Amino acid sequence: IYQTLVRHFGNKNTTNKFYGSIEENGSGKFNDITETALKEIKKMGINYVWYTGVIEHATMTDYSKYGIKVDDPDVVKGRAGSPYAIKDYYDVNPDLAVDVNNRMAEYEDLIKRTHGEGLKVLMDFIPNHVARTYFSDVKPRNIVDLGANDDKSKGFDVNNDFYYIPNQRFEVPSGYQPGGSEFFHPLKDGKFDENPAKATGNNVFKASPSIDDWFETIKLNYGFDVQNNNEKHFVPHPPVWKKMRDILAFWAAKGVDGFRCDMAEMVPIEFWNWAITDLKKKYPNIIFIGEAYDRNEYKNFLVNGKFDYLYDKVGLYDGIKRLIRNEDGATVKDISYVWQQESKGFSQHMLRFLENHDETRIASKDFAGNAWYAVPGMVITATLSTGPIMVYNGQEVGEPATGAEGFGGDDSRTSIFDYWGVPQHQKWMNGGAFDGAKLDESQQNLRSFYSKLLNLSVNHEAISSGDFYELMQANQSSEGFNQKVYAFLRYTDTKRLLVLSNFNRNETKLSVALPTDVLEAFKIEGKSLEFNDLLSNTKFKTDNINNGLQLTLPATSAVILEF
Repeated sequence: IYQTLVRHFGNKNTTNKFYGSIEENGSGKFNDITETALKEIKKMGINYVWYTGVIEHATMTDYSKYGIKVDDPDVVKGRAGSPYAIKDYYDVNPDLAVDVNNRMAEYEDLIKRTHGEGLKVLMDFIPNHVARTYFSDVKPRNIVDLGANDDKSKGFDVNNDFYYIPNQRFEVPSGYQPGGSEFFHPLKDGKFDENPAKATGNNVFKASPSIDDWFETIKLNYGFDVQNNNEKHFVPHPPVWKKMRDILAFWAAKGVDGFRCDMAEMVPIEFWNWAITDLKKKYPNIIFIGEAYDRNEYKNFLVNGKFDYLYDKVGLYDGIKRLIRNEDGATVKDISYVWQQESKGFSQHMLRFLENHDETRIASKDFAGNAWYAVPGMVITATLSTGPIMVYNGQEVGEPATGAEGFGGDDSRTSIFDYWGVPQHQKWMNGGAFDGAKLDESQQNLRSFYSKLLNLSVNHEAISSGDFYELMQANQSSEGFNQKVYAFLRYTDTKRLLVLSNFNRNETKLSVALPTDVLEAFKIEGKSLEFNDLLSNTKFKTDNINNGLQLTLPATSAVILEF
Protein backbone atom coordinates (compact mmCIF):
# COMPACT_ATOMS: atom_id res chain seq x y z
CA ILE A 1 0.00 0.00 0.00
CA TYR A 2 1.26 3.47 -0.92
CA GLN A 3 -0.34 6.18 1.21
CA THR A 4 -0.41 9.69 -0.19
CA LEU A 5 -2.16 12.80 1.01
CA VAL A 6 -3.47 14.06 -2.33
CA ARG A 7 -2.98 17.68 -1.24
CA HIS A 8 0.77 16.95 -0.90
CA PHE A 9 1.47 14.53 -3.73
CA GLY A 10 1.28 16.81 -6.78
CA ASN A 11 2.08 20.12 -5.11
CA LYS A 12 4.98 21.69 -7.02
CA ASN A 13 4.92 24.95 -5.05
CA THR A 14 8.09 25.36 -2.95
CA THR A 15 7.14 28.55 -1.03
CA ASN A 16 6.23 26.78 2.24
CA LYS A 17 5.20 29.93 4.09
CA PHE A 18 4.25 29.48 7.76
CA TYR A 19 0.44 29.32 7.87
CA GLY A 20 0.41 30.02 4.12
CA SER A 21 -2.83 30.07 2.13
CA ILE A 22 -3.57 27.79 -0.80
CA GLU A 23 -2.67 30.68 -3.11
CA GLU A 24 0.70 31.10 -1.36
CA ASN A 25 1.72 27.48 -0.69
CA GLY A 26 -0.28 25.61 -3.32
CA SER A 27 -2.07 22.26 -3.24
CA GLY A 28 -1.77 19.04 -5.15
CA LYS A 29 -4.70 18.04 -7.35
CA PHE A 30 -6.34 14.77 -8.38
CA ASN A 31 -5.15 15.51 -11.92
CA ASP A 32 -1.51 15.68 -10.77
CA ILE A 33 -1.56 11.94 -10.12
CA THR A 34 -0.95 11.06 -13.74
CA GLU A 35 -0.51 7.76 -15.56
CA THR A 36 3.24 8.38 -15.38
CA ALA A 37 3.12 8.88 -11.61
CA LEU A 38 1.01 5.76 -11.15
CA LYS A 39 3.33 3.69 -13.36
CA GLU A 40 6.30 4.72 -11.20
CA ILE A 41 4.39 3.93 -8.01
CA LYS A 42 3.49 0.50 -9.36
CA LYS A 43 7.11 -0.20 -10.29
CA MET A 44 7.94 0.08 -6.57
CA GLY A 45 5.94 -3.08 -5.92
CA ILE A 46 2.75 -1.23 -4.96
CA ASN A 47 -0.69 -2.66 -5.75
CA TYR A 48 -2.97 -0.40 -3.64
CA VAL A 49 -2.87 3.40 -3.38
CA TRP A 50 -4.49 4.98 -0.34
CA TYR A 51 -5.67 8.44 -1.36
CA THR A 52 -5.81 10.40 1.90
CA GLY A 53 -7.86 13.56 2.43
CA VAL A 54 -10.31 13.01 -0.44
CA ILE A 55 -13.66 13.58 1.30
CA GLU A 56 -14.66 17.22 1.80
CA HIS A 57 -13.55 18.52 5.19
CA ALA A 58 -13.76 21.81 7.05
CA THR A 59 -11.27 24.42 5.84
CA MET A 60 -10.38 28.09 6.21
CA THR A 61 -10.36 28.49 2.43
CA ASP A 62 -13.46 30.23 1.06
CA TYR A 63 -15.30 28.30 -1.65
CA SER A 64 -18.61 30.14 -1.25
CA LYS A 65 -18.63 31.24 -4.90
CA TYR A 66 -19.04 27.55 -5.77
CA GLY A 67 -22.04 27.18 -3.48
CA ILE A 68 -20.04 25.64 -0.62
CA LYS A 69 -20.78 27.00 2.86
CA VAL A 70 -17.97 28.90 4.57
CA ASP A 71 -16.52 27.26 7.70
CA ASP A 72 -15.91 29.22 10.89
CA PRO A 73 -12.11 29.19 11.36
CA ASP A 74 -12.56 29.06 15.14
CA VAL A 75 -13.47 25.37 14.73
CA VAL A 76 -10.93 24.48 12.02
CA LYS A 77 -7.37 23.29 12.65
CA GLY A 78 -4.91 24.74 10.13
CA ARG A 79 -5.48 26.85 7.01
CA ALA A 80 -6.23 23.73 4.96
CA GLY A 81 -8.10 21.97 7.78
CA SER A 82 -7.94 18.42 9.06
CA PRO A 83 -8.90 15.70 6.55
CA TYR A 84 -10.47 13.93 9.53
CA ALA A 85 -13.02 16.69 10.29
CA ILE A 86 -15.50 15.79 7.56
CA LYS A 87 -17.86 18.48 6.31
CA ASP A 88 -19.76 16.47 3.70
CA TYR A 89 -19.47 12.69 3.36
CA TYR A 90 -20.92 12.86 -0.16
CA ASP A 91 -18.46 15.36 -1.60
CA VAL A 92 -14.73 15.68 -2.28
CA ASN A 93 -12.27 18.29 -1.10
CA PRO A 94 -12.43 21.29 -3.49
CA ASP A 95 -8.72 21.99 -2.83
CA LEU A 96 -7.95 18.90 -4.91
CA ALA A 97 -9.83 19.95 -8.06
CA VAL A 98 -8.55 21.98 -10.99
CA ASP A 99 -12.18 22.83 -11.81
CA VAL A 100 -14.02 23.02 -8.49
CA ASN A 101 -17.42 22.60 -10.13
CA ASN A 102 -16.14 19.38 -11.69
CA ARG A 103 -14.44 18.07 -8.54
CA MET A 104 -16.28 14.74 -8.25
CA ALA A 105 -15.62 13.89 -11.88
CA GLU A 106 -11.91 14.61 -11.37
CA TYR A 107 -11.81 12.12 -8.48
CA GLU A 108 -13.76 9.55 -10.51
CA ASP A 109 -11.22 9.99 -13.31
CA LEU A 110 -8.39 9.37 -10.83
CA ILE A 111 -10.07 6.13 -9.74
CA LYS A 112 -10.29 5.07 -13.40
CA ARG A 113 -6.66 6.08 -14.06
CA THR A 114 -5.50 4.12 -11.03
CA HIS A 115 -7.40 1.02 -12.14
CA GLY A 116 -6.09 1.51 -15.66
CA GLU A 117 -2.53 1.14 -14.36
CA GLY A 118 -3.39 -2.11 -12.58
CA LEU A 119 -3.61 -0.54 -9.13
CA LYS A 120 -6.45 -0.53 -6.61
CA VAL A 121 -7.89 2.40 -4.67
CA LEU A 122 -8.20 2.84 -0.91
CA MET A 123 -9.75 5.89 0.70
CA ASP A 124 -10.56 7.05 4.20
CA PHE A 125 -13.80 6.35 6.00
CA ILE A 126 -14.11 8.51 9.11
CA PRO A 127 -16.99 6.98 11.11
CA ASN A 128 -16.57 8.33 14.65
CA HIS A 129 -16.88 12.09 14.19
CA VAL A 130 -17.53 14.94 11.78
CA ALA A 131 -16.70 18.65 11.61
CA ARG A 132 -18.77 21.00 13.76
CA THR A 133 -19.80 22.69 10.50
CA TYR A 134 -21.03 19.43 8.92
CA PHE A 135 -23.57 20.08 6.18
CA SER A 136 -24.07 18.02 3.04
CA ASP A 137 -24.97 20.24 0.11
CA VAL A 138 -24.69 17.50 -2.54
CA LYS A 139 -26.14 14.45 -0.78
CA PRO A 140 -28.51 12.21 -2.77
CA ARG A 141 -32.15 13.31 -2.54
CA ASN A 142 -33.27 10.38 -0.42
CA ILE A 143 -30.60 11.00 2.25
CA VAL A 144 -31.52 12.70 5.54
CA ASP A 145 -28.61 14.84 6.73
CA LEU A 146 -26.84 14.03 9.98
CA GLY A 147 -28.54 15.69 12.92
CA ALA A 148 -31.52 16.95 10.87
CA ASN A 149 -34.09 15.16 13.03
CA ASP A 150 -32.29 15.23 16.38
CA ASP A 151 -34.09 16.10 19.62
CA LYS A 152 -31.50 18.56 20.95
CA SER A 153 -33.11 18.74 24.38
CA LYS A 154 -31.71 15.30 25.21
CA GLY A 155 -28.07 14.59 25.96
CA PHE A 156 -28.52 11.06 24.62
CA ASP A 157 -31.32 9.61 22.57
CA VAL A 158 -30.97 6.48 20.49
CA ASN A 159 -32.58 8.28 17.53
CA ASN A 160 -30.20 11.24 17.67
CA ASP A 161 -27.17 11.34 15.37
CA PHE A 162 -25.14 13.43 17.83
CA TYR A 163 -24.65 13.75 21.60
CA TYR A 164 -25.66 17.05 23.24
CA ILE A 165 -24.88 19.07 26.34
CA PRO A 166 -28.36 20.52 26.93
CA ASN A 167 -28.79 24.19 27.85
CA GLN A 168 -25.11 25.01 27.29
CA ARG A 169 -23.51 26.91 24.44
CA PHE A 170 -20.31 25.65 22.85
CA GLU A 171 -17.19 27.56 23.83
CA VAL A 172 -14.11 27.74 21.59
CA PRO A 173 -10.99 26.82 23.61
CA SER A 174 -9.32 29.93 24.98
CA GLY A 175 -6.00 30.80 23.41
CA TYR A 176 -6.79 29.26 20.04
CA GLN A 177 -5.39 31.41 17.22
CA PRO A 178 -6.92 30.00 14.02
CA GLY A 179 -4.75 30.46 10.94
CA GLY A 180 -2.03 32.20 12.93
CA SER A 181 -1.83 35.80 14.10
CA GLU A 182 -1.68 37.22 10.56
CA PHE A 183 -4.84 35.47 9.36
CA PHE A 184 -7.97 37.62 9.26
CA HIS A 185 -11.48 36.37 8.60
CA PRO A 186 -14.90 37.92 9.33
CA LEU A 187 -15.88 34.87 11.42
CA LYS A 188 -12.62 34.73 13.40
CA ASP A 189 -13.83 36.05 16.73
CA GLY A 190 -13.19 33.28 19.27
CA LYS A 191 -16.81 32.16 19.04
CA PHE A 192 -18.83 29.50 17.27
CA ASP A 193 -22.60 29.48 17.38
CA GLU A 194 -23.61 26.00 18.59
CA ASN A 195 -26.42 25.77 21.12
CA PRO A 196 -26.73 23.29 22.67
CA ALA A 197 -23.11 22.22 22.46
CA LYS A 198 -22.29 18.78 21.09
CA ALA A 199 -19.83 16.23 22.50
CA THR A 200 -16.42 16.11 20.81
CA GLY A 201 -15.04 13.27 18.70
CA ASN A 202 -12.72 12.21 21.54
CA ASN A 203 -15.63 11.76 23.97
CA VAL A 204 -15.47 15.08 25.82
CA PHE A 205 -18.99 15.68 27.10
CA LYS A 206 -18.77 19.33 28.05
CA ALA A 207 -19.47 22.62 26.30
CA SER A 208 -15.91 23.91 26.71
CA PRO A 209 -13.38 21.33 25.45
CA SER A 210 -9.68 22.12 25.80
CA ILE A 211 -7.37 23.15 23.01
CA ASP A 212 -5.81 19.65 23.14
CA ASP A 213 -9.15 17.94 22.54
CA TRP A 214 -10.62 17.21 19.12
CA PHE A 215 -12.64 20.36 19.66
CA GLU A 216 -13.20 20.86 15.92
CA THR A 217 -15.18 17.61 15.73
CA ILE A 218 -18.47 16.22 17.04
CA LYS A 219 -19.07 12.59 17.91
CA LEU A 220 -21.58 10.41 16.08
CA ASN A 221 -24.07 8.34 18.08
CA TYR A 222 -24.11 4.62 17.24
CA GLY A 223 -26.35 3.77 20.20
CA PHE A 224 -23.70 3.86 22.94
CA ASP A 225 -24.93 5.79 25.98
CA VAL A 226 -21.37 6.87 26.70
CA GLN A 227 -22.18 8.66 29.96
CA ASN A 228 -24.13 5.69 31.26
CA ASN A 229 -21.38 3.02 31.27
CA ASN A 230 -21.54 2.69 27.47
CA GLU A 231 -24.95 1.07 27.71
CA LYS A 232 -25.84 -0.39 24.32
CA HIS A 233 -28.99 0.52 22.39
CA PHE A 234 -28.46 -1.35 19.13
CA VAL A 235 -31.91 -2.88 18.53
CA PRO A 236 -33.42 -1.53 16.41
CA HIS A 237 -30.37 -0.03 14.71
CA PRO A 238 -29.89 3.66 15.48
CA PRO A 239 -30.32 5.94 12.41
CA VAL A 240 -26.54 6.56 12.21
CA TRP A 241 -25.94 2.90 11.30
CA LYS A 242 -27.88 3.06 8.03
CA LYS A 243 -26.58 6.55 7.22
CA MET A 244 -22.96 5.43 7.54
CA ARG A 245 -23.57 2.18 5.65
CA ASP A 246 -25.12 4.24 2.84
CA ILE A 247 -22.02 6.46 2.73
CA LEU A 248 -19.77 3.40 2.33
CA ALA A 249 -22.03 2.11 -0.45
CA PHE A 250 -21.92 5.52 -2.20
CA TRP A 251 -18.14 5.40 -2.51
CA ALA A 252 -17.97 1.67 -3.24
CA ALA A 253 -20.29 2.28 -6.21
CA LYS A 254 -17.66 4.65 -7.63
CA GLY A 255 -15.14 1.81 -7.83
CA VAL A 256 -13.28 2.30 -4.55
CA ASP A 257 -11.63 -1.03 -3.64
CA GLY A 258 -11.31 -0.57 0.10
CA PHE A 259 -11.50 1.72 3.11
CA ARG A 260 -9.03 2.65 5.83
CA CYS A 261 -11.39 3.16 8.76
CA ASP A 262 -10.32 5.95 11.09
CA MET A 263 -10.37 5.28 14.87
CA ALA A 264 -12.28 2.04 14.28
CA GLU A 265 -12.24 1.10 17.96
CA MET A 266 -14.40 4.10 18.90
CA VAL A 267 -17.28 2.64 16.88
CA PRO A 268 -19.10 -0.51 18.11
CA ILE A 269 -17.99 -3.87 16.74
CA GLU A 270 -21.65 -4.71 16.18
CA PHE A 271 -21.87 -1.89 13.60
CA TRP A 272 -18.77 -3.09 11.77
CA ASN A 273 -20.05 -6.65 11.65
CA TRP A 274 -23.37 -5.50 10.18
CA ALA A 275 -22.03 -2.89 7.76
CA ILE A 276 -19.04 -4.86 6.42
CA THR A 277 -21.10 -8.03 6.00
CA ASP A 278 -23.75 -6.02 4.13
CA LEU A 279 -21.26 -4.25 1.83
CA LYS A 280 -19.49 -7.50 0.94
CA LYS A 281 -22.73 -9.03 -0.36
CA LYS A 282 -22.51 -6.65 -3.33
CA TYR A 283 -18.73 -5.98 -3.28
CA PRO A 284 -17.14 -9.27 -2.12
CA ASN A 285 -13.57 -8.15 -2.83
CA ILE A 286 -13.74 -4.80 -1.05
CA ILE A 287 -11.32 -4.57 1.90
CA PHE A 288 -11.58 -2.88 5.28
CA ILE A 289 -8.52 -1.75 7.25
CA GLY A 290 -9.07 -0.67 10.85
CA GLU A 291 -6.97 1.91 12.67
CA ALA A 292 -6.68 0.05 15.97
CA TYR A 293 -4.44 0.38 19.01
CA ASP A 294 -5.82 -1.98 21.67
CA ARG A 295 -3.88 -5.24 21.25
CA ASN A 296 -6.38 -7.03 23.49
CA GLU A 297 -9.16 -6.31 20.98
CA TYR A 298 -7.35 -7.22 17.74
CA LYS A 299 -8.85 -10.68 17.41
CA ASN A 300 -12.29 -9.38 18.31
CA PHE A 301 -12.21 -6.76 15.54
CA LEU A 302 -10.98 -9.30 12.99
CA VAL A 303 -13.34 -12.16 13.90
CA ASN A 304 -16.44 -10.32 15.09
CA GLY A 305 -15.86 -6.93 13.49
CA LYS A 306 -15.15 -8.58 10.10
CA PHE A 307 -12.14 -6.37 9.35
CA ASP A 308 -9.67 -7.69 6.78
CA TYR A 309 -6.66 -5.94 8.32
CA LEU A 310 -5.72 -3.90 11.39
CA TYR A 311 -2.88 -1.48 12.11
CA ASP A 312 0.13 -3.12 13.78
CA LYS A 313 1.25 0.05 15.52
CA VAL A 314 1.33 -0.74 19.24
CA GLY A 315 3.26 -3.97 18.73
CA LEU A 316 5.63 -4.19 15.80
CA TYR A 317 5.93 -0.50 14.91
CA ASP A 318 6.67 0.62 18.46
CA GLY A 319 9.20 -2.16 19.06
CA ILE A 320 11.04 -1.57 15.80
CA LYS A 321 11.04 2.20 16.33
CA ARG A 322 12.86 1.74 19.64
CA LEU A 323 15.47 -0.40 17.89
CA ILE A 324 15.95 2.04 15.02
CA ARG A 325 16.33 4.90 17.49
CA ASN A 326 18.88 2.83 19.45
CA GLU A 327 16.98 3.52 22.66
CA ASP A 328 18.05 2.09 26.00
CA GLY A 329 16.16 -1.14 26.56
CA ALA A 330 15.33 -1.63 22.89
CA THR A 331 15.26 -5.34 22.15
CA VAL A 332 14.37 -7.75 19.37
CA LYS A 333 12.37 -9.65 21.99
CA ASP A 334 9.60 -7.16 21.20
CA ILE A 335 9.48 -8.60 17.67
CA SER A 336 9.28 -12.13 19.04
CA TYR A 337 6.41 -11.07 21.31
CA VAL A 338 4.41 -9.81 18.33
CA TRP A 339 4.27 -13.15 16.50
CA GLN A 340 4.37 -15.39 19.60
CA GLN A 341 1.67 -13.59 21.58
CA GLU A 342 0.14 -10.39 20.26
CA SER A 343 -0.95 -11.47 16.77
CA LYS A 344 -0.48 -15.22 17.11
CA GLY A 345 -2.62 -16.96 14.52
CA PHE A 346 -3.61 -13.82 12.65
CA SER A 347 -0.39 -11.96 11.80
CA GLN A 348 -1.38 -12.13 8.11
CA HIS A 349 -4.18 -9.70 8.99
CA MET A 350 -1.90 -7.05 10.49
CA LEU A 351 -0.89 -4.05 8.37
CA ARG A 352 2.80 -3.29 8.97
CA PHE A 353 4.42 0.13 8.41
CA LEU A 354 7.12 2.49 9.68
CA GLU A 355 5.47 5.74 8.55
CA ASN A 356 2.00 7.17 8.06
CA HIS A 357 0.47 10.63 8.43
CA ASP A 358 0.06 10.28 12.21
CA GLU A 359 3.63 9.21 12.97
CA THR A 360 6.95 11.04 12.89
CA ARG A 361 9.05 10.75 9.73
CA ILE A 362 11.92 8.24 9.97
CA ALA A 363 14.46 10.84 8.80
CA SER A 364 13.18 13.46 11.26
CA LYS A 365 15.01 14.65 14.36
CA ASP A 366 12.41 12.93 16.56
CA PHE A 367 12.77 9.48 15.01
CA ALA A 368 16.07 8.30 13.51
CA GLY A 369 17.51 11.47 12.00
CA ASN A 370 18.78 9.28 9.14
CA ALA A 371 16.50 7.40 6.75
CA TRP A 372 19.07 4.61 6.31
CA TYR A 373 18.88 3.63 9.99
CA ALA A 374 15.45 2.17 9.22
CA VAL A 375 16.75 -0.47 6.77
CA PRO A 376 16.82 -3.42 9.23
CA GLY A 377 13.40 -2.44 10.59
CA MET A 378 11.85 -1.98 7.17
CA VAL A 379 13.12 -5.39 6.05
CA ILE A 380 11.44 -7.02 9.06
CA THR A 381 8.28 -4.95 8.54
CA ALA A 382 8.03 -6.19 4.95
CA THR A 383 9.04 -9.83 5.41
CA LEU A 384 7.88 -11.00 8.85
CA SER A 385 4.51 -12.26 7.64
CA THR A 386 2.29 -12.64 4.57
CA GLY A 387 0.23 -9.58 5.54
CA PRO A 388 0.17 -6.15 3.85
CA ILE A 389 2.90 -3.50 4.07
CA MET A 390 2.46 0.24 3.78
CA VAL A 391 4.81 3.09 2.90
CA TYR A 392 3.98 6.79 3.15
CA ASN A 393 4.56 9.27 0.35
CA GLY A 394 8.08 10.71 0.87
CA GLN A 395 9.33 7.89 3.12
CA GLU A 396 11.08 6.24 0.19
CA VAL A 397 13.20 9.37 -0.47
CA GLY A 398 13.97 10.21 3.17
CA GLU A 399 11.66 13.20 3.72
CA PRO A 400 12.57 14.59 7.20
CA ALA A 401 9.56 16.95 7.71
CA THR A 402 11.65 19.81 9.08
CA GLY A 403 10.19 23.12 10.18
CA ALA A 404 6.83 24.38 11.37
CA GLU A 405 4.12 24.52 8.73
CA GLY A 406 1.40 26.24 10.76
CA PHE A 407 -1.03 24.40 13.02
CA GLY A 408 1.07 21.26 12.51
CA GLY A 409 4.05 22.88 14.25
CA ASP A 410 7.62 21.62 14.15
CA ASP A 411 6.61 18.08 15.15
CA SER A 412 8.60 15.95 12.65
CA ARG A 413 5.43 15.10 10.72
CA THR A 414 4.38 16.42 7.34
CA SER A 415 1.37 18.48 8.41
CA ILE A 416 -2.07 17.25 7.38
CA PHE A 417 -3.57 20.55 8.58
CA ASP A 418 -1.63 23.03 6.44
CA TYR A 419 -0.93 23.82 2.80
CA TRP A 420 2.62 22.62 2.24
CA GLY A 421 5.04 21.19 -0.28
CA VAL A 422 7.07 18.08 0.56
CA PRO A 423 10.63 19.07 -0.48
CA GLN A 424 12.30 15.66 -0.93
CA HIS A 425 9.22 14.21 -2.64
CA GLN A 426 9.20 17.25 -4.94
CA LYS A 427 12.71 16.29 -6.06
CA TRP A 428 11.42 12.88 -7.14
CA MET A 429 8.34 14.48 -8.72
CA ASN A 430 10.61 16.78 -10.78
CA GLY A 431 7.89 19.09 -12.00
CA GLY A 432 5.60 16.24 -13.02
CA ALA A 433 8.15 14.02 -14.78
CA PHE A 434 8.20 11.63 -11.79
CA ASP A 435 11.67 10.46 -12.75
CA GLY A 436 13.64 11.27 -9.58
CA ALA A 437 16.10 13.36 -11.55
CA LYS A 438 16.55 15.89 -8.74
CA LEU A 439 17.23 13.29 -6.03
CA ASP A 440 20.80 12.98 -4.80
CA GLU A 441 22.63 9.65 -5.04
CA SER A 442 21.78 8.59 -1.50
CA GLN A 443 18.07 9.27 -2.08
CA GLN A 444 18.10 7.37 -5.37
CA ASN A 445 19.72 4.43 -3.61
CA LEU A 446 17.17 4.63 -0.79
CA ARG A 447 14.27 4.57 -3.23
CA SER A 448 15.91 1.65 -5.03
CA PHE A 449 16.12 -0.21 -1.71
CA TYR A 450 12.40 0.31 -1.05
CA SER A 451 11.56 -0.77 -4.60
CA LYS A 452 13.60 -3.99 -4.34
CA LEU A 453 12.18 -4.79 -0.91
CA LEU A 454 8.54 -4.16 -1.79
CA ASN A 455 8.78 -6.05 -5.07
CA LEU A 456 10.32 -9.00 -3.22
CA SER A 457 7.56 -8.94 -0.61
CA VAL A 458 4.91 -9.12 -3.34
CA ASN A 459 6.59 -11.46 -5.83
CA HIS A 460 8.70 -13.87 -3.79
CA GLU A 461 6.51 -16.80 -2.74
CA ALA A 462 8.44 -17.42 0.47
CA ILE A 463 7.39 -13.95 1.68
CA SER A 464 3.96 -13.63 0.08
CA SER A 465 2.72 -17.09 1.03
CA GLY A 466 5.47 -18.95 2.90
CA ASP A 467 5.87 -20.16 6.47
CA PHE A 468 7.89 -18.50 9.22
CA TYR A 469 10.57 -19.91 11.58
CA GLU A 470 12.39 -17.75 14.12
CA LEU A 471 16.08 -18.49 14.68
CA MET A 472 16.68 -16.60 17.91
CA GLN A 473 16.53 -19.55 20.28
CA ALA A 474 18.92 -21.56 18.09
CA ASN A 475 21.38 -18.65 18.20
CA GLN A 476 21.23 -17.63 21.85
CA SER A 477 24.95 -18.15 22.26
CA SER A 478 26.05 -17.69 18.63
CA GLU A 479 28.73 -15.16 17.80
CA GLY A 480 27.43 -11.62 17.26
CA PHE A 481 23.87 -12.22 18.41
CA ASN A 482 22.57 -9.67 20.92
CA GLN A 483 19.38 -7.69 21.58
CA LYS A 484 19.92 -5.73 18.34
CA VAL A 485 20.13 -8.68 15.89
CA TYR A 486 17.12 -10.58 14.58
CA ALA A 487 17.08 -13.71 12.41
CA PHE A 488 14.34 -15.84 10.87
CA LEU A 489 13.45 -18.06 7.92
CA ARG A 490 10.65 -17.70 5.38
CA TYR A 491 10.07 -20.75 3.20
CA THR A 492 7.83 -22.84 0.98
CA ASP A 493 8.41 -26.32 -0.45
CA THR A 494 10.55 -24.84 -3.22
CA LYS A 495 11.90 -21.51 -1.92
CA ARG A 496 13.97 -20.68 1.17
CA LEU A 497 15.03 -17.34 2.62
CA LEU A 498 17.19 -16.44 5.61
CA VAL A 499 16.48 -12.88 6.82
CA LEU A 500 19.02 -11.16 9.07
CA SER A 501 18.63 -7.64 10.49
CA ASN A 502 21.36 -5.79 12.36
CA PHE A 503 20.12 -2.78 14.33
CA ASN A 504 23.52 -2.24 15.94
CA ARG A 505 25.20 1.06 15.10
CA ASN A 506 28.39 -0.88 14.39
CA GLU A 507 29.51 -3.62 12.02
CA THR A 508 28.61 -7.03 13.46
CA LYS A 509 30.24 -10.39 12.72
CA LEU A 510 27.66 -13.17 12.88
CA SER A 511 27.75 -16.92 13.03
CA VAL A 512 24.23 -18.09 12.16
CA ALA A 513 23.22 -21.60 13.20
CA LEU A 514 20.35 -23.52 11.63
CA PRO A 515 18.90 -26.04 14.11
CA THR A 516 18.79 -29.77 13.36
CA ASP A 517 15.07 -29.86 12.63
CA VAL A 518 15.55 -27.19 9.94
CA LEU A 519 18.54 -28.99 8.40
CA GLU A 520 16.52 -32.19 8.24
CA ALA A 521 13.34 -30.59 6.90
CA PHE A 522 15.28 -28.78 4.16
CA LYS A 523 17.41 -31.90 3.49
CA ILE A 524 20.64 -29.88 3.64
CA GLU A 525 22.56 -31.64 6.44
CA GLY A 526 26.34 -31.46 5.91
CA LYS A 527 25.93 -29.66 2.57
CA SER A 528 27.98 -26.86 1.08
CA LEU A 529 25.60 -23.97 0.38
CA GLU A 530 25.65 -20.60 -1.35
CA PHE A 531 23.49 -17.75 -0.02
CA ASN A 532 22.53 -14.87 -2.32
CA ASP A 533 21.38 -11.55 -0.87
CA LEU A 534 18.37 -10.53 -2.95
CA LEU A 535 18.83 -6.88 -1.95
CA SER A 536 22.46 -6.47 -3.00
CA ASN A 537 23.28 -9.63 -5.02
CA THR A 538 26.16 -10.27 -2.60
CA LYS A 539 26.99 -13.98 -2.21
CA PHE A 540 28.01 -15.84 0.93
CA LYS A 541 29.19 -19.45 1.17
CA THR A 542 29.53 -22.15 3.78
CA ASP A 543 31.37 -25.41 3.18
CA ASN A 544 29.23 -27.25 5.71
CA ILE A 545 25.90 -25.78 6.82
CA ASN A 546 26.08 -27.91 9.98
CA ASN A 547 28.73 -25.42 11.10
CA GLY A 548 26.42 -22.48 10.32
CA LEU A 549 26.98 -19.44 8.13
CA GLN A 550 29.64 -16.85 8.95
CA LEU A 551 29.20 -13.31 7.64
CA THR A 552 29.69 -9.68 8.64
CA LEU A 553 26.74 -7.28 8.52
CA PRO A 554 27.43 -3.53 8.27
CA ALA A 555 25.88 -1.23 10.88
CA THR A 556 22.08 -0.80 10.58
CA SER A 557 21.73 -3.20 7.67
CA ALA A 558 19.88 -6.31 6.61
CA VAL A 559 20.10 -9.16 4.13
CA ILE A 560 17.50 -11.42 2.55
CA LEU A 561 19.47 -14.54 1.70
CA GLU A 562 18.09 -17.07 -0.76
CA PHE A 563 19.66 -20.54 -0.49
